Amino acid sequence: MILNCGEALIDMVAGQTRDDQAAFVPHSGGAVMNTAVALGRLGVPSGFFAGLSSDFFGTQLKAHLQKSHVSYDLCPISDAATTLAFVQLVNGQAKYAFFDENTALRGLSQNDVPDLPDEVNALFFGGISLAYGACAETYETMLMNAAETHVTMIDPNIRPSFVRDETAFRARIERMVSASDIVKLSDEDLEWLAGAGDIATNARALLAKGTKLVLITQGSEGATAYHNDYEVFVPTVPVDLSDSDTIGAGDTFNAGVLASLHEAGLLKKDAIAQLSKEDAENAVAYGMKAARITVSRKGANPPWKSEL
Repeated sequence: MILNCGEALIDMVAGQTRDDQAAFVPHSGGAVMNTAVALGRLGVPSGFFAGLSSDFFGTQLKAHLQKSHVSYDLCPISDAATTLAFVQLVNGQAKYAFFDENTALRGLSQNDVPDLPDEVNALFFGGISLAYGACAETYETMLMNAAETHVTMIDPNIRPSFVRDETAFRARIERMVSASDIVKLSDEDLEWLAGAGDIATNARALLAKGTKLVLITQGSEGATAYHNDYEVFVPTVPVDLSDSDTIGAGDTFNAGVLASLHEAGLLKKDAIAQLSKEDAENAVAYGMKAARITVSRKGANPPWKSEL
């Protein structure tokens, strides 16, 4: 099983009523939950770990996980509220306003961390859950404790406006990135972390710190995998965004990469360290194929395996 550790929330997506009044429609979302759902739909044993609420939005999230064959048995359930993210689309790109104070997500603590079941062989971390608070510290501890024996992957999915203590956040992400086997960053994330400069140079600097595989996505251009022995670029197939959006694209890409490695029997620490160029290219291509389907429709709606 791949255990996905991070936020589940409700995306309140802007829309209109039948009489053209402004409205927001609640969609199940959250970067890490999107990856967990995408993995479940791609036929990979998928688990999810975060604080979930007993409120009606929490019930919606649990139903969404269950429908996509994702286990949430390890999640602590509380009566704290569910995180809400109000979403507006500008030229197909999502702009967010978060309501996250005193929520079930933020209340996650070290005391909530379970012993990892034997079937867990890989862990994925990321999203706004790493921005601040007790939950961010809890997830860092989980990654550090698991990194010696399990494959670990991180996608910080950085939202600078969400970061409260930039110094602490940068230090946390650097520690987690250095300890992870696989790191995925958008080109914007990479620039925020490493500063302006050549993408390949900055990506290889992460390899020098201990990461085994660095994946850099560049929006409509494509994505590149960097390994100590090679780099390989996979271009994007253009998608018409006139009646869709990019919500969940990167999250689905992450799931596709992990699913490809899982299917090939490569979710092992030594296998990632020695990953062939062909296997890396296959993983990136599968991730992009899955993400393209998500981008072709509204909201974070990852594909089922039969669609690929």
